[in-house]
Amino acid sequence: MSTPTESAAPGAIAGWMFDVDGTLLLSDRALGSYQLLPGAVEVLSALRERNYPFVLLTNGSNYAPAEQAEKLRRCGLPIEDRQMLTPSVVTADHMSRRDIRRVLVLGTRGVGHALAEAGIETRYTGEPRAAEVDAVYVGWHPECGMKDIETAAQAIWAGARLYAASDVPFFATRQGRTIGYSYAILGAIRRLTRAPVILTGKPSLHALRLVARRLGVGMREVGVVGDDPLVEVIMAHRGGATALAVTTGTTSREDWLRQSGKCRPHHILRELREVLNYLP
Repeated sequence: MSTPTESAAPGAIAGWMFDVDGTLLLSDRALGSYQLLPGAVEVLSALRERNYPFVLLTNGSNYAPAEQAEKLRRCGLPIEDRQMLTPSVVTADHMSRRDIRRVLVLGTRGVGHALAEAGIETRYTGEPRAAEVDAVYVGWHPECGMKDIETAAQAIWAGARLYAASDVPFFATRQGRTIGYSYAILGAIRRLTRAPVILTGKPSLHALRLVARRLGVGMREVGVVGDDPLVEVIMAHRGGATALAVTTGTTSREDWLRQSGKCRPHHILRELREVLNYLP
């Protein structure tokens, strides 16, 4: 049985959100291959068989959601396209609600896919009028160069808002901690422009709100399962959700027990299969 680290969880869990890297699987640093973690297939299969709604929310933005879902299905995870959420899905939803029509994307074509599907015009560095946009969106961009940084700065100085898929310095892979490219890119842009950033991936409430809507439950009824105190756990606390921590990613059991405040999970799972103990 898992170990409670606070007196009580916020309430009954009616829907589940799972982190991907470090929780369900470990990828390689190039995101080209995956190693499933123990219990991942069993837990998702059980939730599916018992008709409990669940989604996967990664801070990775390299692939379009349907492409990412297909990759995970090939690994054996029972997931439908609609259950795969990325920061770009959150960004597209947020921007559509605010009538943002043109966006400079600092990232791969996969980063901008969800925006384009939502009818938002996506532009990339080097294209005509790339800096004449309503917003700049920073995602997975391993090939980012100074021209990208300069174009983003020019757009922001002209009035564009700054959005980011992730502001997390590291994520878990088979090779250990790997840097988050968007974190480094944001650092350069913000040092130049001093622009505030609108975060759409975890731990933002924009992400948790979309998760809850997709699950069809209230935010306080979401069980958030993840490996990072600064990502999934903070997000759960912000929305009044239940935070369940795994030890297969960036954070060991000893590290979890040292956390305090909003970085402290409601429960530490000894193994992912213990999620099933929280079903009525």
